[in-house]
Amino acid sequence: MATSPETMIQQPTRDRPWPDSAESPVHSYNEWDPLEEIIVGVISGAAVPEWDIAVASTMPRQSEELFRSRVGGGFPDEHVRLAEEELNRFAAVLTEAGIRVVRPAPINHRRPFATPNWCSPGGVYSAMPRDLLLIVGDTIIEAPMAWRARYFEIDAYRPLLTDYFRRGARWIAAPRPQLLDQWYDPDYDREHPQVSGRYLTLEHEPTFDAADFVRCGHDIFVQRSHVTNRLGIEWVARHLGNDYQVHEIDVVDPAPMHIDASFMPLAPGKLLLNPQRVVSAPAMFESWQVRWAPKPTLPQDHVLYMSSAWVSMNVLMLDETRVVVEASETPLIDLLKDWGLEIVPVQFRNVMRFGGCFHCVTADIYRRGELRSYF
Repeated sequence: MATSPETMIQQPTRDRPWPDSAESPVHSYNEWDPLEEIIVGVISGAAVPEWDIAVASTMPRQSEELFRSRVGGGFPDEHVRLAEEELNRFAAVLTEAGIRVVRPAPINHRRPFATPNWCSPGGVYSAMPRDLLLIVGDTIIEAPMAWRARYFEIDAYRPLLTDYFRRGARWIAAPRPQLLDQWYDPDYDREHPQVSGRYLTLEHEPTFDAADFVRCGHDIFVQRSHVTNRLGIEWVARHLGNDYQVHEIDVVDPAPMHIDASFMPLAPGKLLLNPQRVVSAPAMFESWQVRWAPKPTLPQDHVLYMSSAWVSMNVLMLDETRVVVEASETPLIDLLKDWGLEIVPVQFRNVMRFGGCFHCVTADIYRRGELRSYF
């Protein structure tokens, strides 16, 4: 039956009309303009992912036994409970600072799912929106993630993204990858992938995690990693167009995944680097002050399921002078104070067990500022 053009597009409801102005509720060009609205993740409903080749390429080897024994089930209840308390307290700190905080919908990730090509015993969590959502200007970009367990993770954010779109934001999704077995290189370099060029992800189709990108106005920096391939980098660069220049950063990491524990522009003229992963600052930062993050202070026996202790440098800027830092990271706090920054200390060591810190567990939706160049 033929359909008239008028019935092809769902009309807005009266209580949620299309925007009358061009102003978007999404507006963020860098990591430091004054923050007004942010998504903070949730840890409830988290599942232990399958220890497949993609997970094994980036996760701590000591996590393998737990991942295999609890696949599709939950992480230890006490760790999840404590992490949830820390996330809620962090959200409260942001709210007290005058920032609007929104959270994803509660999702049970302990449910198996499948595509026509493979099946997964469960998902992971809704704790790390930075991994899924790349915000550039007034545009939300959904990432085509390389982990099969994260294939439907975006579902927890659908109500938020739909609301932002209805109110005027741009919203696009990269092509959903098939993630076939042959899409992964079984002989990937487990020691020096940056030297050999042998990363886990091959170039059959674009893939990237949004957390492999950081924004500095017209310039966006990215690392090639086990979850972000060159096709993915090219897809982002081409869709952003001529207003942006995407630069690939050399990061020395045997298990590369996410740039924000290695390379963090904190404010105009301030660049924080991981001394174990970045040999030197790119030449275009020659006019910037560059400082090297101190060694993390996490005790050796503190269990980290999904990352190294270097998530300590995964800080969040509230504006050019205020920075949220893990409260026990005294050497980092001292460095940032000496740099003229105001510290907002928050306890977060239980959240860190699950692979991220303040930058990872957020997606900054609105920062008050304009698109400009910092170089």
